Amino acid sequence: MLRPAFDRVIAAFDYATPGDQLIRHMKSRRRHAHARTLAGLLADAVLAAEPPLPRHTIMVPVPASLGALKRRGFNPAAEVARALARRLPYALRPELLRRTREGRRQARLPREQRLSSVEHLYTCPVPVPGASIAVVDDVLTTGSTLDSIARAFKAAGAASVTGLVVARTPYTDSRPKR
Repeated sequence: MLRPAFDRVIAAFDYATPGDQLIRHMKSRRRHAHARTLAGLLADAVLAAEPPLPRHTIMVPVPASLGALKRRGFNPAAEVARALARRLPYALRPELLRRTREGRRQARLPREQRLSSVEHLYTCPVPVPGASIAVVDDVLTTGSTLDSIARAFKAAGAASVTGLVVARTPYTDSRPKR
């Protein structure tokens, strides 16, 4: 696999108990209030990150598919991003990222299929020369969505792309021990 196009990821916590339950309840039980709690945890992580994000950073939520919007009635990443924008001094510009097609549901795909299913799935409809972009999402698993989005933003001229995620799947080293 090629080196990811994104520059770094800031996560509030690992996708594990009890935080994973909060995310699942927000997404499947429509507990919108959880977005504020999760955004608060992510804001704390962003403010503590070294080096800090540039002051001119633009936050952009990952757009949900139409199927996910119909199923849930809302976009979890957008809800977190809206709450995050109230806590951080960065502009929120959801219109800077669009889906080019529906794509496949990522949750049940193996890593290789996730990587190929999001290729060219996102576009930045306007030039963003020199921009520092912070892509907001709820969970980072393989990084394939963030990588695809980062490639779109860098093609539009962005200088850097950082993932701001509530939770990331914990890294496990599956190589044999010596």
